[in-house]
Amino acid sequence: MKILQIGKFWPVLGGVEKVMFDLTHGLSARGIECDMLCASSDNNKQEIRLNEYGCVTAVPSLLKASGTMIAPAMVSHLRRIAHLYDIIHIHHPDPMAALALFLCGYKGKVVLHWHSDILRQKILLHAYRPLQCWLLRRADTVICTSPNYAKGSRELCRVADKLQCVPIGVAPVITDSKAVSEARKLTGDRKIVFSLGRMIPYKGFDNLILAARYLPDDYAVVIAGSGPLYEPLRKLVADNGLESKVYMPGRITDELRNALMEAASVFCLPSVERTEAYGIVLIEAMSAGTPVVATEIPGSGTSWVNAHGISGLNAPCGSPHRLAEAIIKVTEKSNGPNSYGHNARERWQKLFTIDTFIDNITAIYRQL
Repeated sequence: MKILQIGKFWPVLGGVEKVMFDLTHGLSARGIECDMLCASSDNNKQEIRLNEYGCVTAVPSLLKASGTMIAPAMVSHLRRIAHLYDIIHIHHPDPMAALALFLCGYKGKVVLHWHSDILRQKILLHAYRPLQCWLLRRADTVICTSPNYAKGSRELCRVADKLQCVPIGVAPVITDSKAVSEARKLTGDRKIVFSLGRMIPYKGFDNLILAARYLPDDYAVVIAGSGPLYEPLRKLVADNGLESKVYMPGRITDELRNALMEAASVFCLPSVERTEAYGIVLIEAMSAGTPVVATEIPGSGTSWVNAHGISGLNAPCGSPHRLAEAIIKVTEKSNGPNSYGHNARERWQKLFTIDTFIDNITAIYRQL
């Protein structure tokens, strides 16, 4: 087999790009020819050879609009190389990638990986819908990431006959004891409630900040990441007198991120919209044996990834008080063979390892 992954940005910025890269790296490491085509975040073409069987090509882009790179070079590049591949695996939502596939004249098999519906960009969706409908028809197989999202998406309900659910998997979070010990010292050895992500509205970090008002003084909330809401959220912390309880270190190193994942008493994903379709950070935390608290977003997969009462608890969306209650309950049952942390690690091992993910994707390719 020879596979091409097509999707968003380079370097890796978010969940969709991480899935693409992990697949390209994992498949090529197994001796399956797999390349990745995406748009560079600048105007320079890049080619990164991963190994004998895999390469990442990032074509120049003109600008970024509505979360999409405008990269005409993707069309011309795909026209030149599409015939070399047995399967093109396209990652949605990415209008530029869909347009490139539409215009390149490719006749082979297409796998469409549906990471989420387009929800916030209403004007973009109106213009993109005809191409999106074509893409759903063109795909030989459509992959969704959870049964919850499949049921909650109108678009996916229309292609139920070719829909397959394949949960995303990740490699385990790896740390060393010294880094974890240093991470605990950042909050004075208090119970750490860790969260991270881009500071944007649907992440619901304002609810987590306000939830800190209801947590005992031996808790500390650490919210890592950057984005347009960083300063407004810091102001919310100050306005509520929570500077001694809520820490916002901004963008952090991978080493500190992983150490905080393991040092935390609980990982919290307080998102409030279906744009949060899966929550890869949840399974990363679970791989470290850290229990999780997520939110019950109708039609999202987050409350399926976090099995309520097993790997952690799911709290009502947009309720700081109920979020705090869930955090406290999870940390009260944090040790022992039946603890949330133990169960979280077991659930990751059963459903969400990178090897299981690549096995499942490879099986789909072989079916085609």
